[in-house]
Amino acid sequence: MDALTNASLGARRNEDIALDLLKFIAETAGVGRTAVPATGFSGASAPKMEEQVTQLLELYSRCLKAVEGQGPEQKQAGKGPEKEAAR
Repeated sequence: MDALTNASLGARRNEDIALDLLKFIAETAGVGRTAVPATGFSGASAPKMEEQVTQLLELYSRCLKAVEGQGPEQKQAGKGPEKEAAR
């Protein structure tokens, strides 16, 4: 029973860390922020709400994979956890 409790706490911890990482990256890079028009200047139109949500969900997915140690470089090199378990 303790192993099940620890496993769920570990998974929740990774999700919390990924969420904090998402918040940091989104703030730093300005992801999900609406564009504020400047006087006399008409730049590119602001991304639609659906596009912003999609960007944030993709970013969260990437953050969670990074926290779990499943980054893109491991998948390309064939060193993901699923490959090592098969050996």
